[in-house]
Amino acid sequence: MQGFVDIVQGFLDLGATVILPVAIFLLGLLFGQKPGKAFRSGLTIGVAFVGIFLVVDLLVNNLGPAAQGMVDRLGVELNVIDVGWPASSSIAWASVVAAFIIPLGLIVNVIMLLTKTTKTMNVDIWNFWHYTFMAAMVYAVSGSIIQGLIAAVLFQIVCLKVADWTAPMVSKFFDLPGVSIATGSTISYAPGIFLVQLLNKVPVVKNWNADPEAIQKRFGIFGESIFIGLFLGATIGILAGYSVGEVIEIGMAMAAVMVLMPRMVKILMEGLMPVSESAREWLSKRFGDREIYIGLDAAVALGHPAVISTALILVPVTVVLAVVLPGNSLLPFGDLATIPFVVAFIVGAARGNIVHSVIVGTLMIALSLYMATDVAPVFTEMAVNADFEMPEGSAKISSIDQGGNLVNWIIFKVFSLFN
Repeated sequence: MQGFVDIVQGFLDLGATVILPVAIFLLGLLFGQKPGKAFRSGLTIGVAFVGIFLVVDLLVNNLGPAAQGMVDRLGVELNVIDVGWPASSSIAWASVVAAFIIPLGLIVNVIMLLTKTTKTMNVDIWNFWHYTFMAAMVYAVSGSIIQGLIAAVLFQIVCLKVADWTAPMVSKFFDLPGVSIATGSTISYAPGIFLVQLLNKVPVVKNWNADPEAIQKRFGIFGESIFIGLFLGATIGILAGYSVGEVIEIGMAMAAVMVLMPRMVKILMEGLMPVSESAREWLSKRFGDREIYIGLDAAVALGHPAVISTALILVPVTVVLAVVLPGNSLLPFGDLATIPFVVAFIVGAARGNIVHSVIVGTLMIALSLYMATDVAPVFTEMAVNADFEMPEGSAKISSIDQGGNLVNWIIFKVFSLFN
């Protein structure tokens, strides 16, 4: 069993830049594409994700130290450390339930497609770690592999159903036709869509609008996304107490993120569209005119400047929330760079309105901080069992991404009632 787990872990360690191209190539062959065309689609998508994650690394490598600078300046002392999604995923894959998740997840997805209970064919196998973490949490409190796997399946079903529900918005707002997003961290913030709809009914507040188009119209050339990135990045640098040179450096980095990310997403769509069209033709011949979405990593939604702008504003907001919220014990750090991923649906529902997105994002992040604090004991227990090296000076750990995941928290609490 351990040998199989090691093989699975080795495959997943290759990352989305390898796993997704292989999955797209195989899908292309399945849907009747010629090998050369299918290979080109997979290769193009792989190149796009290499570019996307290079830009994400640029974001992470600049936001991480800046966030630490803000925390240090505030003198925050909280006893639960946010270790971020990389640590969360490694803890998840170290669980005894991990070996079952990928085959089980693929089987569940196929069954749901055949029974027409989902329209999403989720090829984002790399992000199955969210299901694994769900299973590992329930296993930690129950000692039952069966209960853990049931919890993982429930989590996956919710992700697929939300992906179906939000796919029209993903297509229209993010200009990603035929794509859905079933990433566990993004799904968690889907309830924010209802809060956005509520804001649009509140007098005065509903008229507060600051989408990228409105900003550019008001400020001209200085309202372009490249200048917005420069301004927001420099602001974060100032809040972190950076020197003038460092402020300029982080400003340039964020300007680069704003410009480069949309271009990487365009390359991705160039590779995806032939596969998507082949899938529709293949399914139409066998099942009639049926709509199928290809489930991809939430990184594809980062191409819209409103997503990055909202996330950059929410970074210092999150740090301040951690300080002022009574009862919160989580010190945000590792997952601050994950904020663009979790707020994507909120920004899409707000149609790029940064003001509404920040308001709703603030409320959802506050909720995440409380949930992450609540599950910190079991999160820490899982880390200890996985021989995870705890951050120096930390008594407990958790994360905004999965520890503060609403769907994960609800399912975990339900199973905790019986254990």
